[in-house]
Amino acid sequence: MAQIMNFPILLCICSLLCLWATARLGAYVRRRFVSDGEHDDFASVIGATLTLLGLLIGFSFSMAIGRYDQRKNYEEEEANAIGTEYVRADLLPEPTRTTVQAQMVEYLDLRIKRYNAHAIHDTSALAAKTAQLQNDMWNEVKTAAAANPNPVMATVVTGMNDVLNRQGYTQAARLNRIPIPAWELMAAIALLCTFLLGFDAKKSSRLKLLVVPLAVSISFLLIADLDSPQGGLIRVSPQNLQVLADSLHPNK
Repeated sequence: MAQIMNFPILLCICSLLCLWATARLGAYVRRRFVSDGEHDDFASVIGATLTLLGLLIGFSFSMAIGRYDQRKNYEEEEANAIGTEYVRADLLPEPTRTTVQAQMVEYLDLRIKRYNAHAIHDTSALAAKTAQLQNDMWNEVKTAAAANPNPVMATVVTGMNDVLNRQGYTQAARLNRIPIPAWELMAAIALLCTFLLGFDAKKSSRLKLLVVPLAVSISFLLIADLDSPQGGLIRVSPQNLQVLADSLHPNK
């Protein structure tokens, strides 16, 4: 189930079909096993379950918005950390300065590619290359600082540490998704609601069998879209990283 969360449109279609089928099942059960007038007290039950479903969707939407904003903030902070360390690298002696700055430009390009990668793409090679480049940059700075330990070198080391930390924070934010049990709970309540709506529907109100499943499916689409860091339509664009890359590439 975790994989389908990276494809919100597919989730929406599957949800719509399942909820609509459940509503039709409720209507069938009513026609087949219940006589008219034997379930007139279901209005309060349906209202309570729909209210519960609305609360769960609202809480989940709030969680998705919070995670989306967090990923946006981390992208900005990562761009600032890389830009600051690129400038601080001017304090390094040659040829370390040129090497580190060239590595940082390459590292920046890798980070942009990671942001632009879709869920269907295999990013294992990209992650391995990024990790290797991080080790290379750290070794260059560490060697220079060990050869000339002073407060100036300390600022360079601190800046490189910030660059590496920001990548870790960004990765942690990408993995911080709405828990699967929360999705399962919403799905169970949604199925119950649509079944009860179908069970309560009369011939003159069959439109509810489609309207409510459609509304719930669209809600699931929006929540999953905001919650998915690399599979949705609403994604965090590496705009700050790209602006930084555009300013650094002429200096390569």
